[in-house]
Amino acid sequence: MRQSYKIAIIFLIIMGFFPLVSNSAWLAVGTTFLIYSVVAFSQDIILGRAGAFQMGHAVFFGLGAYTTAILNVRFGIPIIYTFIPAIIIPLIMAIVLAGPIIHLKGDYLLVATIGFNIIFIQVVQNDIFGLTGGPNGIFGIDVVKIFGIEFMSQTAVYYMSFILLALTLLIMRNLDASKYGRAMFYINKDDIAAQSMGINIRYYKLYAFALGSAIAGAAGSMFAVQYSAVSPEAFNVVQSIMFFTIVLVGGSASLPGVLIGTFVMFVLPEIFREFATARYLVFGLAMILTMILRPRGIWPVKFGNIPKFLKKDAK
Repeated sequence: MRQSYKIAIIFLIIMGFFPLVSNSAWLAVGTTFLIYSVVAFSQDIILGRAGAFQMGHAVFFGLGAYTTAILNVRFGIPIIYTFIPAIIIPLIMAIVLAGPIIHLKGDYLLVATIGFNIIFIQVVQNDIFGLTGGPNGIFGIDVVKIFGIEFMSQTAVYYMSFILLALTLLIMRNLDASKYGRAMFYINKDDIAAQSMGINIRYYKLYAFALGSAIAGAAGSMFAVQYSAVSPEAFNVVQSIMFFTIVLVGGSASLPGVLIGTFVMFVLPEIFREFATARYLVFGLAMILTMILRPRGIWPVKFGNIPKFLKKDAK
């Protein structure tokens, strides 16, 4: 097992005991951290592993959240039955949206995906088909019920988010050990060389988009459950930029790096909330210094953390 996954396991063990030593306020922050970590890892599949400059990831996060909210509030479907659609719909939309533009590279793909995010926000704000609730969003989302038992406490939601993060890490471990992860690594390092080896770049990048979007959709569904509401501002372009920045600042394809990046972007602001808007000046300067002093991220991937079958090519 690679070092980064050992660190991830230690992290999961620590977070497993977190509710025992925290109050309700910090438990809510911890839940948000777990959910955003899942979204950041899903972004890392697309950006950090496949090397696709995707800056509209909040679209798929939002699709998952709105799917759960609409099915539950508008159609009365129990929350537990909305999880699968919240995964499938973002997956399908990722294939539909990314398919025509997957051949674009660098900033061209980045600009196109930002456009998707802008369109998504316009659609939900204009209350399409009377389902999205317009600028105010959707409120009154039900609690999770399994066999008639309600999981409505903050601790229950925390552990559901914890399980989702654990499953995400398992998926990423299996991905890194599979031919798909191997192909993404080659594409990220040198797509021309990868293509000359017979790797279908379009197929594997589209696979990364679909998988990352499906995981983001699952996180969006859990986000809707946590807050019992969804609104457009939670999934705007700024959020997409944040997820993009997490991967770059933390370290592309680095599990510890993504966790650190998520902590810096979403937990530290809660710790320094009393400093109001001045905190963003500090974070902005910190990000600039990080990129200057650590251009590969706070915790970059080392060749020793790459699977054995990739070390030779990584040199």
